Amino acid sequence: MPANSCTLPSVPTPVVGLRSRSRVQSLCIYLPQIRRHSRQWSSKVSCLIKADTAAPIEWHEERLKHVVESQQFSQAALANIFATATEMEAIKRGTPEARQLEGYIMSTLFYEPSTRTRLSFESAMSRLGGTVLSTESAGEYSSAAKGETLEDTIRTIEGYADCIVLRHNLAGSAKRAAAAASVPIINAGDGPGQHPTQALLDMYTIQQEVGHLDNLKIGLVGDLANGRTVRSLAYLLSMYNGVKMYFVAPDVVRMKDDIKEFLTGRGVDWQEAESLQEVAADVEVLYQTRIQKERFQDRPEDYEKARGKYIINADLMKILPKQSVVMHPLPRVDEVTAACCSS
Repeated sequence: MPANSCTLPSVPTPVVGLRSRSRVQSLCIYLPQIRRHSRQWSSKVSCLIKADTAAPIEWHEERLKHVVESQQFSQAALANIFATATEMEAIKRGTPEARQLEGYIMSTLFYEPSTRTRLSFESAMSRLGGTVLSTESAGEYSSAAKGETLEDTIRTIEGYADCIVLRHNLAGSAKRAAAAASVPIINAGDGPGQHPTQALLDMYTIQQEVGHLDNLKIGLVGDLANGRTVRSLAYLLSMYNGVKMYFVAPDVVRMKDDIKEFLTGRGVDWQEAESLQEVAADVEVLYQTRIQKERFQDRPEDYEKARGKYIINADLMKILPKQSVVMHPLPRVDEVTAACCSS
């Protein structure tokens, strides 16, 4: 079961996963890139996934320097990433494997508030022996407050760190940073754009909890217009056969047309639905998200229309099929009731 998960005490069947796997596994995904593109590269450092001359090119050998969007990955890449993540689960403290990033520095540059994403990346880097340079609320407490551009900030920080994990309030900011950087940029969320690292963890969790990604039925619920996690997740799910996606959202935060057009172009079966109860009865994964109040600063009336419309409570949990999983990228506000969670 994922870390920080919740279970409904009175209903023993569904599992409610309120967070994906540790970013110890997430950071290991980028380990070969940190090593390859680091100015401290040494020939004695070997990649975590060993190359097999008889096998296809490994994902990290495909010139993937930065991670800015889900479309960068292939299905084969995800299979390799998941295999690496599984290997990382067995790493124990104090072992040589737990010091794989010793001597390397990661900068977490966060322009938006974050608890889990920032701390989990920093924890992962520390658990692998590396060092962290952290900037929280960078828009307010960094030189950005003096008018410095994102590009200039990136060019400065890359002189101190071997990779940069970026959280920004504007969509497309990760691409801008990557275009200016000589070290790897990892997109930890760019406004309402994408959050590819969360999507990778969500896919890994689904694979571990449900057991398959092909022929998956999933309901994406809540703020689908502003939810970067659901956008990135939709892109990754589109690579698998027989996937059916239900979009359940208030009118003012429906899934945007670019995602729907992309899915249609890929031949993915998707449907917009009004009834959360009907969707819950038919899916293996119910992925709930909060209505993002911070995206409604200039239209508070739309926020009031959207909030509280779709809530997962004890009654809804009883509708879910026995082996279904409920997931939430967090933070949770009131869209999953406290009665459904044990933590």
